[in-house]
Amino acid sequence: MAAVQEERFSRIKNDRAIPRRSFRFCLERGAISIANVDAIAFYEDPHLKLDRQLWMSLAENIQPELKSSIVRRVTRESSIDELRRVLGYDGHIEIVDHHKSHAASAFYFSGFEEAAILTVDGVGDWPTTSYGWGRGTQLERFEQVDFPHSLGLFYSAITGYLGFEVNEGEYKLMGLAPYGKPTYADRIRRLIEVGPAGQYRLNMQYFAFLKEECMYSEELIALLGQPPRKPESQLTQFHMDVARSAQQVLEEVLLEKVRYLHGRCSSENLCMAGGVALNVVANARCLREGPFERLFVQPAAGDAGGALGAAAVANVVLAGERPKSGLKHVYLGPGISSDGTHRILQGTSASFRDFRGREQALIDYTVEHLIQGRVIGWCTGPCEFGPRALGARSILADPRRPDMRDVINASVKKRESFRPFAPSVLESEQRRHFDLDHPSPFMLETCQVVSALQLPSITHVDGSARVHSVDPETNPRFAALLQAFFARTGCPMLLNTSFNMRGEPIVLDPVDALLCFAMSSIDVLILQDFGLERDAVTELWQLMGQQRAQPVRLPDAQGRHLVYTFL
Repeated sequence: MAAVQEERFSRIKNDRAIPRRSFRFCLERGAISIANVDAIAFYEDPHLKLDRQLWMSLAENIQPELKSSIVRRVTRESSIDELRRVLGYDGHIEIVDHHKSHAASAFYFSGFEEAAILTVDGVGDWPTTSYGWGRGTQLERFEQVDFPHSLGLFYSAITGYLGFEVNEGEYKLMGLAPYGKPTYADRIRRLIEVGPAGQYRLNMQYFAFLKEECMYSEELIALLGQPPRKPESQLTQFHMDVARSAQQVLEEVLLEKVRYLHGRCSSENLCMAGGVALNVVANARCLREGPFERLFVQPAAGDAGGALGAAAVANVVLAGERPKSGLKHVYLGPGISSDGTHRILQGTSASFRDFRGREQALIDYTVEHLIQGRVIGWCTGPCEFGPRALGARSILADPRRPDMRDVINASVKKRESFRPFAPSVLESEQRRHFDLDHPSPFMLETCQVVSALQLPSITHVDGSARVHSVDPETNPRFAALLQAFFARTGCPMLLNTSFNMRGEPIVLDPVDALLCFAMSSIDVLILQDFGLERDAVTELWQLMGQQRAQPVRLPDAQGRHLVYTFL
């Protein structure tokens, strides 16, 4: 199997263009030509989406700018025609509606023979939440909540109010929440009217996305009693309390609907997908306090993972088969050629260490730098599919160092100081250090840190961590690094964060890694079988990095966020 997001090639965060380079990679990985393709699967129904867009354009009191934006989308080339033109494909296209794609991406790759299925996102075509079940190759949906009522849009509205970018900064709200208290939970509960069965409704007086290019209304501002935060301005206790309150309300609604789903589908297994399923804190609470025994969340739970689901549905339709086993790993993207990397490094005239054929020496070299408190850029093997770095395109450091989180946030990632980092831990040692009784290979739930070790750089302010458990069978080199660090220090884990700078996609190839290395304060770069230290960086690399870097997108000074990605 092969999968990669177009943003990794284009270097445009959340690139929404037709994924022509990703498509080419998948053909190359499969050693096939486009003539060998039986079908292309598309992850949403263009007719349903057009219907919703037209409905939006007829909303009362809609601002001219928003209506014009909708009309441009409605009248442009259809997505299917564009797909055929860009990819040069004239064969069968299997249309799979958005939430069926989400549901399939979770269930068909879960390894479960049967499961309840919950999908929750902002919006795709019409549904925003769907309830169903899967058994064998069967997928059934028995209830849904439709746009404009959406838990994803509720959370995005608070994200925008707090000065973060909609459809990108929701994880910042989640990371900020533990610093606050749910002081405003009662007020924020007014935003959602929880209905019977699986239903709920947004109280639309507090939302503006149907009328203007802003997620929240003046009524929300009045309800919370303070103006929205300006982007990049100081975060106060008020902002932290609003974040905590919104997170609590989201968890409450999700937990209630998970219990309802179990009442309708009394499986021990729950599958989740959709952008809201990337809220790892809510996931953990639904599993911990809910009625299901096991939870599988699609690692690429957002729209990117819809491609996997749509492809799986197409395979069921055409061949009558679902994937034969659960998803063991997501190292599904382009790999790195050792010889090709060597040629690139030779062309830079930079000094580097060559460890080809000497993997243990490479591991020992890396561990020594980690023990000395250095920050490592780690770029080896095929890249991960989805938003999490899982030991193929990672920034690594010693989690025991009290200052390491601040150092990486400020000097390496160049992002907000409150943002937490995850631990990557040997699966065999996980339970000694974290209150988690099952593997977490995709970093999709949180738990409490219970380690006898002091782990300040991976322990969030509420004592939690987002655990990534590492199995030697799925990533042997990364597991060997953790084992060697454990042998030297008694600590079987490393701080792990994605190998990118703020506003950029995760690095894909040696050139991306070298430029990110040059532009950041990473101390040592491990690039497949080679090691480079900070003094290898040249002024030319830094200049190239500056020219290539995408500007960080920010909302306007009033903190009002465009909603074009929801159209």
